[in-house]
Amino acid sequence: MRTARQQLHRRIAEALETHSPELIDSQPEFFARHYTEAGAVEKSIFYWSKAARRSIARSAMAEAAAQFQKGLDQLTLLPDDFARHRQELELGSSLGIVLQSVKGYAAPETGRTLGRARELWEQLGSPSEFLQVAYAQSLYHEIRGELNLAHRLDKDLLRLSRERNDAAGLVLAHQSLGRNLMFSGRFVSSRSHLEKTLALCDSDPEHALVRQAGVHPQVVSQAFLAIVLFCLGYPVQALERSTTAIAEAQRLGHPPSLAVGLTNGARLLSFVGNDAPLEEWAGQLATVATERGFVLWRATATMFRGWVRVNNGEVTEGITLLRSGSAAYRATGAEAWVPYQMALLARACEIAGQIEEAVDLLDNAVQIVERTGERWLEAELYRHKGQLLLRQGYSEAPEELYRKALSIAQEKEAKLWEIRAAVSLARLRRDHGRPAEARDLLAPVYDWFTEGFDTPDLKGARALLDELGRPT
Repeated sequence: MRTARQQLHRRIAEALETHSPELIDSQPEFFARHYTEAGAVEKSIFYWSKAARRSIARSAMAEAAAQFQKGLDQLTLLPDDFARHRQELELGSSLGIVLQSVKGYAAPETGRTLGRARELWEQLGSPSEFLQVAYAQSLYHEIRGELNLAHRLDKDLLRLSRERNDAAGLVLAHQSLGRNLMFSGRFVSSRSHLEKTLALCDSDPEHALVRQAGVHPQVVSQAFLAIVLFCLGYPVQALERSTTAIAEAQRLGHPPSLAVGLTNGARLLSFVGNDAPLEEWAGQLATVATERGFVLWRATATMFRGWVRVNNGEVTEGITLLRSGSAAYRATGAEAWVPYQMALLARACEIAGQIEEAVDLLDNAVQIVERTGERWLEAELYRHKGQLLLRQGYSEAPEELYRKALSIAQEKEAKLWEIRAAVSLARLRRDHGRPAEARDLLAPVYDWFTEGFDTPDLKGARALLDELGRPT
């Protein structure tokens, strides 16, 4: 039997539904609270879900997470049957994706929520309208550094989507595989999957399930394709893709997508050496992450702000920001990108003259690479360590490390890392009185390139070849 208080709350909500129906869409949380107080469970769940989706539309992700959770709390009051499980899957999968922005992709809360959603999804026969559960769970494991597990989940999603001829599932599967393969250093395969994602998005850009993934696949695919193209040796195309991703996210007015675009864009610029846009993009990332409460991206923005400080000569302050940002990032459970963060800090330590610490950082980064399989930066880690050991006066070890870096880059068809390793090794051979060997090593690598001749990497290679007596 309902109490007088519950009856009052129900009468208020029902009267407003009748006499002020415009409030249903503009203030659904008002109805959710009244129906919760009234003990009207089904109605309260409906309105908490509606309120959460309205919050998502406004990119108020923290509010959305709280509202989805209230809906799930109400759901426990219903009978434990198929209908309840279906509703729990709907609310839980949406909450998991929101938590990726609020808590971080690899946060324990995100993992628990997505794990429960995956359990329900499989119990209910893996319905196609919730394929985002499989996509989001793969991303969770990927950012935790569990790349092999994430890859298996991606392959399963691709197989299932092909069997069902599900266009949205194919978008999610190809995008996730492309991202995962980028981390693994399989750049050619990564490029293929990311370009397939973009082609599918062009043919069906407004599919509802795609929008449920938490970020726009076009933006994410462009952002990751930029990193892939850079590593493959196409720095101009890489910057174009990155700029396009950021512009598209701004046009869409979607903060999580913008955060992804700005983050990958800043990573790219930290390698290219283009400091002016880096400072601008790092500032934009810090603003959107702070305004929206994006914990992971706020930590990332702190690191980029630190790198900008280092480049501006404020090395001590910059290193402090790099350390604090990396610590905050890893506190979310994230392991992906950590070798890159360590490499960036090692570069800062080198500038500060802290060579031994820089070497230790690179050694730790290599250990993470071996543990997780995140090999996209592997060649550069070895090359940089060789450079540091050379500064410490070692003679044989640097050449061995340069050779290793060159071999890894060639194996991965990573021409950008290959030209860097070739330049380092060629300089060493020049300094050891072997200019012909140096020229024969570097010339064919340089001749492969068709763009990016005004970048520091290729300008440095060109200058070295000229010094070695290469014909013009």
